[in-house]
Amino acid sequence: MAAVILHKKRKPRLEQGHPWVYRSEIERVDGEIEPGALVPVHNHLGQYLGTGYYNELSQITVRIVAYQPVEALTTDVFVERFTKCLQHRKRFLADAESYRLVYGEADFLPGLIVDKFADILVVQLLTLGMDRCRQQIVDALVQVMNPAGIYERSDVPVRELEGLQQTKGLLYGTCPKHVDILENGLRIKVDIEEGQKTGYFFDQRENRAAIAPLMTGWGHRSGIALQQVEEGGISQTLPVNANGKVVAFPYWDGATVLECFSHTGSFTLNACKYGAKKVTCLDISEHAIESARTNIQLNGFEDRVEFVVADAFDYLRQQVKGLDERKLRASANVAQGKVDTSKPVSGGRTWDVVILDPPAFAKTKSAVEGACRGYKDINLHGMKLVNEGGYLVTASCSYHMRPELFLETIHAAATDAGKILRLVDFRGAGMDHPRILGVDEGHYLKFAIFEVRSK
Repeated sequence: MAAVILHKKRKPRLEQGHPWVYRSEIERVDGEIEPGALVPVHNHLGQYLGTGYYNELSQITVRIVAYQPVEALTTDVFVERFTKCLQHRKRFLADAESYRLVYGEADFLPGLIVDKFADILVVQLLTLGMDRCRQQIVDALVQVMNPAGIYERSDVPVRELEGLQQTKGLLYGTCPKHVDILENGLRIKVDIEEGQKTGYFFDQRENRAAIAPLMTGWGHRSGIALQQVEEGGISQTLPVNANGKVVAFPYWDGATVLECFSHTGSFTLNACKYGAKKVTCLDISEHAIESARTNIQLNGFEDRVEFVVADAFDYLRQQVKGLDERKLRASANVAQGKVDTSKPVSGGRTWDVVILDPPAFAKTKSAVEGACRGYKDINLHGMKLVNEGGYLVTASCSYHMRPELFLETIHAAATDAGKILRLVDFRGAGMDHPRILGVDEGHYLKFAIFEVRSK
């Protein structure tokens, strides 16, 4: 019988629950193993540790799927696993109809991602072992979930490391190109065919809702306060400005917000839902901005959102440069006793809340140094544009950017910017993205809310 035997002097990661066996950890392979087939894994003493699927082309040569002997990943095995996945999501996301149903290793199904968009499922088969089980996966999903359709989005470069081609297409039923979902009570149109990854990122669901307390409580900065007002013989509590006039704008107490790297505009949607006065929604992609515009219109927020197609780094630098020019001009005008308005200043805008949710800057360990420079740069400029006492909302989805390094990088940016940051909230991915303790690769998302003050 074929088996994988591990080195004596390796780290005991497998015994501690990590599901990956690297090529360098393998002492020998006994027998012939068909690529993608299941194989038992033993330590150097011959003790059984687990069963996983094998691919000699991959640096991660074995991915563990069970800690008890199992001969094949049958439809029944997948039915059992998917049922448990569904039970977990129903427990922690009871009111949600759309979520990540299967999260690879964390759901004991390495190499498999399944996202549920209402009654449509989108799957990613990332490894040879899972690709071999394509039909069993589809059959089990139909049995457990009864979807209207299943669409594959295995058009990702990581498959090439497994000796597989990128692919996508219909696997079952019928699937529209766009699927309408609800998240945090907001309508979102998801492009399952051309959108990033599976079409939408569920991992920030709870984090998007976490900005709610930041969106109101700003009216006092404009001299607006609630007062008792007599109108038509009726006493009412209404917002009144510094001139004593009633303010009719319903979002008078809302924040001004800048969302960079908006993608589908998900943070902009939540900002508007929770009372933001004005939101600037920015992305470098015209397609992303059009997606965001569609979602904003679906929810009736278009009167409070402006859209900008620009590189976030360039845009933030331009605003900071304009801010510095205004401060320099104001200082010079005071000294000279006059105001020169002959040359307009480009940029110089500030916001109550700045949100930075960039793509991964470090996709490999060797890219960490460059990623640190990128995160420092964008956070430094972002926090400079936050109004005094406002908030910087910032995230990183780079696994190689460890949480401690992420916070150190932001702290360094704050020092250079002359700011003091108060950490209000620090989070990871949502409850449909569980983590196995000891599998640090699953701890990729860092999300922080800082109050920004000047020294």
